[in-house]
Amino acid sequence: MSVRTRATAPRTPVVPLLAALLLPVSATWLPTGPLSAQEAEQVIPGVALGLVYETTYVPPIAVLPFRSGGGDESQAEAVRQIVARDLRFSDRFTVIDSLPALPGEGIDYGLWDGLGADWALTGVLERTGTGEVVLEIELHDIVFASLRERRRFPLPGSGDPDFRLAVHQASDAVVTWVTGDNGMAASRIVFAMRPWGDPEGRSKELYAVDSDGENLQRVTWDESIVVSPTWSPQGDRVAYTSYKSGIPVIYERELASGQEHPLDTGQDGQQITPTYHPNGSTITFALLAGRRSDLHSYDARQRCCLSRRLGEGFHKNLQPTYSQDGRRIAFTSNRLGTPTPQIYVMPADGGDAVLISPYRYGERSYFTDPDWSPLSSKIAFAGRVDTGRTRVGGIMRYQILVADLEAGTNRLVQLTREGNNEDPSWAPNGRHIVFTGERSSGHGVFVVDTGTGRTRTLVAGVRAEDVDWSPLLGRE
Repeated sequence: MSVRTRATAPRTPVVPLLAALLLPVSATWLPTGPLSAQEAEQVIPGVALGLVYETTYVPPIAVLPFRSGGGDESQAEAVRQIVARDLRFSDRFTVIDSLPALPGEGIDYGLWDGLGADWALTGVLERTGTGEVVLEIELHDIVFASLRERRRFPLPGSGDPDFRLAVHQASDAVVTWVTGDNGMAASRIVFAMRPWGDPEGRSKELYAVDSDGENLQRVTWDESIVVSPTWSPQGDRVAYTSYKSGIPVIYERELASGQEHPLDTGQDGQQITPTYHPNGSTITFALLAGRRSDLHSYDARQRCCLSRRLGEGFHKNLQPTYSQDGRRIAFTSNRLGTPTPQIYVMPADGGDAVLISPYRYGERSYFTDPDWSPLSSKIAFAGRVDTGRTRVGGIMRYQILVADLEAGTNRLVQLTREGNNEDPSWAPNGRHIVFTGERSSGHGVFVVDTGTGRTRTLVAGVRAEDVDWSPLLGRE
């Protein structure tokens, strides 16, 4: 086989990669010349729609039929289908998985090279002497005709709640072996919605679903309004606001035991929009009292010690979210004196706040739901500006935006255009974003890949809100 590299010898059509066409926006932004046709169609004035595409090579990976050493070929096929779907949803590969069983157990590198594959993945399910089921996967580098990685992953029984999580962890390992980046398959998304079977009811409960849209489960049974769930950095707890006591109170729920603990702050007020500090023990939230709401922190480990973080005049400060190092905090506030909120960033221990949403005086802009990437300086949020282009049938439409603080606070990218989109939350890989929305196909929960712009439906036909993506789960 001739010497070549993937960078110089792509053998499949390239996939368009969404690049950011960034236009400056700020409180004083004004167009300096005639608007282009593209700019005139923008939903959020002054915000890049990301319609300029570059090309990148997406390596093809062949996911060969998995074998079963114990004879349970149906289970081996079920595992292979989960892995293939995870790799496809990673948006890092062109997955080739409609393959017949081939003779022999080895890899014919010349054959797969001729078929255009860069990688080939094999798997074997084995039962050990103690009855444990183990998945052994091998990643083969077809271009260099070599075994790249081999690893064994213990699997619980197929009826065990952690079975799919263990398979997702194997999928994430493949992503890391090839790209060097984290995967996101071994994670879950939590959100609030009306209970199944009671779509017209007044209650809302928490539900959780795997990153591939499978294994939807109900988390709470409060028979009340439950909103604003947030995952702990360890993925073992979820904090949320419930109205079951008559007023909004934040509860922390231990997922393994199902036990929940209210935040006993010793101070009157409505506890809303919680978030965890990266240290995993501190919960920061808004305490609403009268015409104002300040951001406070509470030590959930010690279950004590309320401290005031932010507060200014009679403004409402809500929806805190921490940077990955815990040194900065983004939040929603109406401190401009208008009835509509904007997004700000400030030091976590207090200080001057910087406006990052594209506010312009006289416009009816509305920006909310900030979420800080777990891996970078990027902040996702939802917003709209009432210019006539964002109003459909008299209803305001919201879109998902991303600000990159390293690129400057006046540079934004708009990720969505269709329908109404809110509540963005970053995946643990810092690349995908989950959000709620309404499309021509109906309401649902969706995932967008910020690298390619591809969007997929996670849960269809539900009116969900307040989605939050977990960290990677099952890691010690």
